[in-house]
Amino acid sequence: MTERPAVAVPPPRTDRARHGWYLYGWASHAFPTIVVTVFMSRYLTSVAENVVGKNGRVHVLGIPIAPGSLFAYTITASTILLVVLMPLVGAVADRTGRKRDIMLACGWVGAVACIAMVAVTSTAWQLGAILFAIAYLGYSCSIVVSYSLLIDLSTSEDRDHASSVGWAVAYIGGGILLAIDFALSLAVDKSTLARIALCTAGVWWILFSLPVRRWLPKFLGPGARAARRGSALSQGFAELAGTLRHMRAFPLTLAFLGAFLVYNDGIQTVITVASQYGDKELRLSDTVLLLGILLVQFVAYFGALGLGRIAEQVGAKRVVLGSLVVWLIVVGIAYRLSAGVPWQFFALAVLIALVLGGSQALSRSLFSRVIPAGSEAQYFAFYEISDAGTSFLGPLVFGVAYQNTGNYRSALVSLVVFFVVGFVLLLLVPMRRAIAAAGNPVPQKL
Repeated sequence: MTERPAVAVPPPRTDRARHGWYLYGWASHAFPTIVVTVFMSRYLTSVAENVVGKNGRVHVLGIPIAPGSLFAYTITASTILLVVLMPLVGAVADRTGRKRDIMLACGWVGAVACIAMVAVTSTAWQLGAILFAIAYLGYSCSIVVSYSLLIDLSTSEDRDHASSVGWAVAYIGGGILLAIDFALSLAVDKSTLARIALCTAGVWWILFSLPVRRWLPKFLGPGARAARRGSALSQGFAELAGTLRHMRAFPLTLAFLGAFLVYNDGIQTVITVASQYGDKELRLSDTVLLLGILLVQFVAYFGALGLGRIAEQVGAKRVVLGSLVVWLIVVGIAYRLSAGVPWQFFALAVLIALVLGGSQALSRSLFSRVIPAGSEAQYFAFYEISDAGTSFLGPLVFGVAYQNTGNYRSALVSLVVFFVVGFVLLLLVPMRRAIAAAGNPVPQKL
């Protein structure tokens, strides 16, 4: 089938478009902050415990699951679906160039699922798990496309800065909504607070993403330059098949991706289970947990910008490697925390915040440099499988460790292997060669 002639597409108005991209981070970060990190892990666990007790078992497709493992297993099952779904969404975005509309459509599906969580009553664990899975799928697919826009809206030299600012703005957005939830916690009971917070996260997500449709161009990326016959879905399958065939030609890109998938599993799992760990193991009150995670959001703003500036001087790879050492220290300190001592939890929250945003932002900008032109969203689909506040192996290891030991501290220690192995794998990746092999300009500092 022949293709129509390429259509010239003017470049985006960079400042306005980049501000739109920042705003979507502000809007969508309500999901990983409010839904994943703070409320759903604890609320879904409590709802399941209301039905079968702490030591009982809920049954999913005949499989007995401990209430404390239900949230982690829901993430694992959803991520398995995303192994197929996200690369396909990325392929459609690359092939059609309609990145803005695909990003917003997927995001709004997730937001509507969050709004519906207000209906998850104290015993409706099945509804809660299903709605969370839908929201997670929608968020992850939208973020795949959002991450690919970093390449369209920045140059190789200023990408670390743009990525760091994007993460910093996202943390402030999530932090402001969490502050509102904290104020609400002083007036309503624990169950009502969770349902309202989950619902308002969806409202926030939709509300602040509405201007994004005006600020971002309709078409972005190489796919925007050609109008092709056939459905977007069939084009996406064709694009994905081509990418999978050619990925073997970029072994260094795959090496970086492998390192990231390992160490980011550890990072995201620590963040995902932090609230559950503080509630069930450290026996901290909702007020303490909310204050601690609220502290993370605002300190992470400065951490992301600060590590971004350090990366400009010493290189992003060195900064990420240093952050992984700090993450190992975080796990060790978390294991030793005393139950019922809020100041220790707050101190650990500050340490996490200082490296969280920077390790995420700089990993994203590093990966963006080793992607071949024209396949940005598809490659970020594989990247996102281990991002957006969740992962595959980390929650599975944590869930299995808890189910077999009944101890959250032992489950947490099981995550150390992800940081050690990830550090070694990243250290071995020759970034300059990887960037040059992908056909992209090599920045002065790496």
